[in-house]
Amino acid sequence: MHPHLASVLGTLDDARGVLKRAADAVPAHRRSERPAPQRWSTAEVLEHLSLAEGGFTNWVTAGVAQARANGLSAEAAERAALPERVRTILADRVNRRNAPDRVQPTGALDADAAWQALDASEQRLRVALIEADGLALNDVIVPHPSLGDFNVYQWIELIASHRRRHAAQIEEVLALLTDVK
Repeated sequence: MHPHLASVLGTLDDARGVLKRAADAVPAHRRSERPAPQRWSTAEVLEHLSLAEGGFTNWVTAGVAQARANGLSAEAAERAALPERVRTILADRVNRRNAPDRVQPTGALDADAAWQALDASEQRLRVALIEADGLALNDVIVPHPSLGDFNVYQWIELIASHRRRHAAQIEEVLALLTDVK
């Protein structure tokens, strides 16, 4: 596997572990419980992630497919990292961000179903990336509706940062649920 791809997939795996540990720390019988009226439950956070990552996967895989159809060459450039400005935005849990309607949780999925949907999106993404291994993914630019244009490697880092953001949110949910008992 190309070192650039291996690096970002390792980052994604690490973020998945952080998210899994945060979700598993919430007692199973409380994962659908909102800690406050305007706060998401753990299940809703996971549903949001499955919706967002499903969209991200669609955008990235379409961008890679189009670039391949246009004759994408082999990777030759150094990997450009996700801009620090974006990392800072995603890590900031003080200034809340409102998710667009398309990725608002509906409450229709329990935590297990949301994990399955998240896993399915990640698997689709990984298959597309493995099929494009060694290609110039630095040159495949896919726009994000509000954060800017990113290459494929940056997208994977963005997904990982997004997971970490919501792992922190789940930790907040757990703390609030523990206070409420």
